[in-house]
Order: sequence, then C-alpha cells, then structure tokens
Amino acid sequence: MNRLNFDIAFLRSYVAGIELGSFARAADKVGRSTSAVSAQLKKLEEQAGMPLFRKSGRGLALTDAGDVLLAYARRMVELNDEAAVALRGVELEGWIKLGLQEDFGEVLLPAVLGRFSRAHPKVRIEAHVAHNSELMERLAMEQMDLALLWGCSGMQDLVTWPAQRRTLIAQPTMRWIASASVPWQPQAGEPLPLIAFDRPCLFQRCATDALDRAGIAWRIAFTSPSLGGLWAAAAAGLGVTVRTGYGLPASVCALDAEESGLPALPSLSLELLRGAQTPRPPVERLALLLIESLQGPADS
Repeated sequence: MNRLNFDIAFLRSYVAGIELGSFARAADKVGRSTSAVSAQLKKLEEQAGMPLFRKSGRGLALTDAGDVLLAYARRMVELNDEAAVALRGVELEGWIKLGLQEDFGEVLLPAVLGRFSRAHPKVRIEAHVAHNSELMERLAMEQMDLALLWGCSGMQDLVTWPAQRRTLIAQPTMRWIASASVPWQPQAGEPLPLIAFDRPCLFQRCATDALDRAGIAWRIAFTSPSLGGLWAAAAAGLGVTVRTGYGLPASVCALDAEESGLPALPSLSLELLRGAQTPRPPVERLALLLIESLQGPADS
C-alpha cells in the first residue's frame, strides 16, 4: 500500500487560507502569489485523492474530507515549525521575563510557551500576568524582557516607548460580552448593568464613554480583581462586560451590538514591547513566536 506524503508548504497555505478567510490573504502570509497558492491547493487535493472544497454561494466551503484534513494540517505545520525552531536554537539558554494580560494566560502559557520550552529546554521563562500600568512600570525599570499590552490612541506610555522596541500585533474590536447560556434581555428603563474590574480599566472607560455618547444609562453591577471573576459574573447573567474576542471561555459569548441595542465599540491595539534595544537571541526568538501566534484573527 502506497502511503500519502503531504507537502508541508501545501498544508501551510491550506491552513492559512482557512484561518484568514481568504486565500489571497494567505498568499501574502506565506509569501507566494495567489495563483501559486491556488496551484498548491489543487496539488493538495490530488495528494488527498478527493475534493477538499465545495461551492458555497459565491465562495468555497470545506468538504467533510477537507474538515478532517484541516485538523491534522494544523498539527503537522505546528510540529514542522517546532522541529525547525528546535534545530536552529539548540544552544539557546538563559532567562526570559515575560509580562502578559490575563486574556492570554490560558492560551499562551500552555500552548505557545510550552512549545517554546520544548524547543529550547535550556531557556527558563518567568511569566507575570498583570494589567497594563504594572507591565509598563516593570518594563521601564528593566525588570521585564517582553510584555503584551493593550493600547489605544493617546496612551502616553505607549506613545513615548521607542518605536523600534514596539510591534503592533493586531487591532481587534472591543466586544460586549454576556452569558452564553442565559439570554441577554436588557430591562427597559433600567440602567445597563456593567461587570468591571475593581480598578481603572481601559475597557471600562471605552464602554462607559460609548454608553454616555449613546445616551444609555449604566451602573456597575459587579466588580472583581480578576478576569476570571468577570467571566463568572457574565456567565451567571449578572450583566455585560467588555473585552476583545481573545481568550473567551465557552461560558460567555460576544453580543451583536446592533441587535442588543448597544453602541458600537472602538478597536484597540495589541502590542508587544521589548525591554531592551537589542534583545538577547532567546528573547527575540520568543518575541517572533508570540507575534506569529497572535496575528491570526481573534474569535470576534
């Protein structure tokens, strides 16, 4: 029996096209022309020996076989890249101090950081989850090598940070978040119940500014020092909170603002800041992995 040997380059274009929602955008990501990516997909179908796509309106959708292959393709591409990184960086060693938002704690710590640690067993990572102001303070005091921060126009800390030590990863839109199991039903004539941190917060400020501009009354219904507390309160139906599509647990969901009678919310930036002008090789390697992992679309 002849065994199939899938081409990793074909699988990479396949995964990128599905995740980005467009094979034209996938072509930009993998550094090929759109026609070259189309040719890769045709050859991938030939390797599979069956159709991977079917027509759906004006676009394409995956067949059952295409859906099965997608799950394996993601794993194969990730394993290929992990092996390549491991071979290039077998001698990397040292410490990396990383700061990140709570939104990414459950996603990055086991997945991306675990992948990095397996590829570079001599590098030790010290991860610290905190809010923007604390991470900026630690960076300024040279107590951190890398930090993931939320930003918006006019944030002085980010504006004054050297441009060559900042990388814009994405610009997700803020979303109204409510329970996934308790239908959201705003009470006529009652202030909108908000779930918020027990400290000043960029998301809360943007939410209340949008509500004030729309003439919608609001009240703080629940506060918590942790993001987990916000998720629990939202899941219980105590009110709505505001985050992006990153890291949403299954117990909550993003609302359609127009259908829910809520104002549209602005986008904000997700940026990776480096503590040093010239990061050490392990730090830069982790920085590139974080950027690659987070540049895909958030579930919004």
